[in-house]
Amino acid sequence: MIKKINTPSIIKSAGNKPKVIEEFIGRVNTATTEVSIARMKSPSGWVEPGQRPDFNEYTLVLKGKLCIATKEATIEVNAGEAVIVPAGKWIRYSTPDGEGAEYVAVCTPAFSPATAHRDDV
Repeated sequence: MIKKINTPSIIKSAGNKPKVIEEFIGRVNTATTEVSIARMKSPSGWVEPGQRPDFNEYTLVLKGKLCIATKEATIEVNAGEAVIVPAGKWIRYSTPDGEGAEYVAVCTPAFSPATAHRDDV
C-alpha cells in the first residue's frame, strides 16, 4: 500500500546546541525499521558526540557545510555534495561555519539512538 507522509516527527538531537531533526520515514514517524529519511537543520557551531553506528548513513547537503571527523581525517561536505559513511566507522558530525547546515540523512537500517553508539560525554 502507498503511504503519503504529510508531516515529519521532530526528534530530539544530541550535541552542544539544538539541531532540528525532521524524521519523515523511520522508527518514530512511520514505524519503519528498514530505512530512515530525515531533514536536518543544524546551527553554526553545532557539534555532536562521536559515534560508531550500526547503520550506513547517506547524507546530501542542501545548504551550508557539514564536517565529518573520522579517526583519520576531517571531511568537509558542501551544499550540492554527498557522503556515504559505512556502518561501524567512528565519526563525529559538526557544522562549524557561520550559516550552519541543512541536509538530508538516509540510514539503513533506520536510525535509533541505541544503534548510534554515541561516545560518553
